[in-house]
Parts: sequence; C-alpha cells; structure tokens
Amino acid sequence: MTTRAPASAATARTWSIAELADEFEVTHRTIRHYEDLGLITPERRGTVRVFHRRDRTRLALIQRGKRLGFPLEEIRTIIDMYDEQPGEAGQLRYLLDQITDRRTDLERRRQDIEDSLQELATLERRCRADLEALSS
Repeated sequence: MTTRAPASAATARTWSIAELADEFEVTHRTIRHYEDLGLITPERRGTVRVFHRRDRTRLALIQRGKRLGFPLEEIRTIIDMYDEQPGEAGQLRYLLDQITDRRTDLERRRQDIEDSLQELATLERRCRADLEALSS
C-alpha cells in the first residue's frame, strides 16, 4: 500500500467527490468521513472539494485495506508511513507484519468455522438417527 506524488503536470487531473464516489462505489458521506479522519486531504475551493491524484490513490489504498479487513487506524499508519520516516521500506516492513497478523487471524477464524461445521454435521447425524429411531 504505497502512495506516490504526481510525476508531472500531465498527472494534474482532478476529481469531484461525485466522481470518486461513483468510481469506488462509496457514498459521499464515506469520503467526507475519510477526510474528517485526515486519510485524504482534498483541496477546498469555496464549498467544493477538489481531489487530486494523491487523494484518489489514497482512497484506492483505503478501499483495498478495508477489503483485506484492516481497521482504518492501521490503514492510516500504513499510508502515512510512506510520507514519513522510515519511508517506503519501513512502510513495507510494517505492512508485511500486518499481513502476517491478518493472515493468522483469518486462519484461526477459518479453523473455528471448520470446527463449527463438523459439530453441526455430527449433531445433524444424531438428529437424523434419533428421528429415524422414533419413526420405526
């Protein structure tokens, strides 16, 4: 999850809140919430928000982080590390640690689900056997 500053004037395209909301399939309120949290910092022209490439990139990273199950505070830490020390290398090391933690949590949850499914199958067999015994 890295962000990059615009490389040239050719990347100076801007987006409205409506365009980003449509593109990322989120509400305007969600984007404003991310702005309130300081995750994105659109330019303000009066009451209009103008989003630059950096905001769009950060919004994409926020959405990716959310899909992977990271809380917003972790997403903020990961994204902000790119702009601060220890920079991209530190950001990547931190992200790898977070991926390991997330994977461990998901694997534990998967095992819990598999255990529950086995318990349900056992209970179902017992119930069917008891029902069959009652029918005989």
